[in-house]
Amino acid sequence: MKKAQASWGSVADWYDAHLQDDDTYHTKVILPNLMRLVAKTVEDGSPDTPHRGVFRGDGAGKTALDIACGQGYFTRALVKQGFRTSGADIAPELIEHAKKSGAEHIRYEVASAEKMPFLDGEFDVATCVLALQNMKDLHGAVREAARVVKKGGSYIVVLNHPAFRVPKHSSWGWDEKHFIQYRRLDRYLSETHTEIEMHPGQEVSEQTISYHRPLQVYIKALTKSGFVLAGLEEWDSHKKSEKGPRSEAEDRARKEFPLFLMLHARRV
Repeated sequence: MKKAQASWGSVADWYDAHLQDDDTYHTKVILPNLMRLVAKTVEDGSPDTPHRGVFRGDGAGKTALDIACGQGYFTRALVKQGFRTSGADIAPELIEHAKKSGAEHIRYEVASAEKMPFLDGEFDVATCVLALQNMKDLHGAVREAARVVKKGGSYIVVLNHPAFRVPKHSSWGWDEKHFIQYRRLDRYLSETHTEIEMHPGQEVSEQTISYHRPLQVYIKALTKSGFVLAGLEEWDSHKKSEKGPRSEAEDRARKEFPLFLMLHARRV
């Protein structure tokens, strides 16, 4: 076991390999919804209903920043939509992977989300996918996003759903009497931070840190920094259980308890 850290640099190789799989939540759930949102918010400010297909929007002439971009998975997708795109991440190991994965038209910077080398109001859209929950200084990160997003621009945040996925304090349960799968929550309103083993069961496993915050904390951070909430969506799993006595109940539960929360904020 290694000392926990906020940066994912120590698991850069594993994370890059993980995203090569075409059946991840990144590919099947987050990517199509995120691309729809960034395209439509730039186009007319009114995202469509969530769907599973990739929206081919026109970001030509617009600028986008992928905050905590990791190995550039979503950064490269923004470029394909026509945006002039930059990416920033605190882990040099991840940025190195990003640059090797096709960075001809992307400006990558090693930088924390709280202090980035970009101009005030430089971007029409900023995204932060599955990363704000790993940052200790939430308010600093949101303030910096507000600085680099132009007035009227969008800040799109995707989180592990804070109401249903509380690290080490939420789990699945099975009600044998009623034959239903349910979601158990042991705490929600209390802010916590948890060390997460990236390779559980292995003798040596890198650890990262995840910060649980209730939804109101995120909303207050956004509004305090100069954003208004323009949209909220909850995204469920695309997976299905293998056939078995509990499969129908498991699949029904997947559609009732969302995995991810999307917050779309506008800079005012």
